[in-house]
Amino acid sequence: MAKTAYLVLSNGAVFKGRRIGAEVDRIGELVFTTGMEGYIETLTDPSYYGQIVTQSFPLIGNYGIIEEDFEGESALFGYVCREISDTPSNFRCQYTVDEYLRRKGIPGIVGVDTRQIVRITREEGVMNAVICSSVPEDLSAIRNYAVVNAVKSVTCAAPADWPAEGEQKHRVTLIDYGMKRNIVRSLQCRGCAVHVVPADTLAEKVLAEDPDGIMLSNGPGDPKENVGPIAELKKLIGKKPVFGICLGHQLTALALGGDTVKLKYGHRGGNQPVRELGTGRTWITSQNHGYAVVADSLKGVGEESFVNANDGSCEGMRYPGLNCLTVQFHPEACSGPKDTGFLFDRFMEMMK
Repeated sequence: MAKTAYLVLSNGAVFKGRRIGAEVDRIGELVFTTGMEGYIETLTDPSYYGQIVTQSFPLIGNYGIIEEDFEGESALFGYVCREISDTPSNFRCQYTVDEYLRRKGIPGIVGVDTRQIVRITREEGVMNAVICSSVPEDLSAIRNYAVVNAVKSVTCAAPADWPAEGEQKHRVTLIDYGMKRNIVRSLQCRGCAVHVVPADTLAEKVLAEDPDGIMLSNGPGDPKENVGPIAELKKLIGKKPVFGICLGHQLTALALGGDTVKLKYGHRGGNQPVRELGTGRTWITSQNHGYAVVADSLKGVGEESFVNANDGSCEGMRYPGLNCLTVQFHPEACSGPKDTGFLFDRFMEMMK
């Protein structure tokens, strides 16, 4: 029989449910994702480092865990669901979500009102929380928690190489700030050999290998925390074609003198509408971020290319004089949508 667990928010709200996953107590930053599918990719996205993730969709785990679909090493600190399937049905299924969480040492809670949790987060903004066995009397530890050393905790330890599929057209150096593996796959299938390097790799070393282009990955945490990587990007941008995604988009803006701000509750899920300013067309995108670039802070340096159709925040920048393109959303998204995969083709054109 499942043990009782509590989700306690830093504002004092308490939700009683049942434990899943590891039987440990853990504090994290409470966020929510609106994806109706793709929970495997959520569980294995390094961008969730330090966070307790609430799934707004009520039933999770119905197709189980499929290791071939992993995006990276799990980095989230907790998992919150309304209902979880312990009898998944899929010919590719290997085991359950509960088993995955236990293997990774991640605590979870089910049987709570996720609609109310999401409503609180939307109205009051992102806040800290704890998954625990008993309600603490003192909430100071929860309130004082902060996500720190995020990129350092998820970047690769050493360089790695991935061959192109078919004929090799380009060599790309991918700086790993907490990358999703489908970025590599999206480059490979377009004929790119991919050389993945850690986040603290020096610009001189990247340029010495003379790649055709440089890819900046997604990643977790406050972009302004990454003082070292930002300093290295200042030496790289303008020297080679650059394509940045998510955190890579934010770090590029900071390297070029721009600013970033923390959003009230961020954008997480596979149904985020983004308007392309050049065409007026709206694309449905996958996103996972809590910070945004301030486009006005880059006037005279770059041009805003995409905006969020819901709140008007910056979703992309172009730096024509520097041969640099960055977006806040995930054009490589798995499990989708893949509507903006054409951005990888634009990167290919930049490298010609």
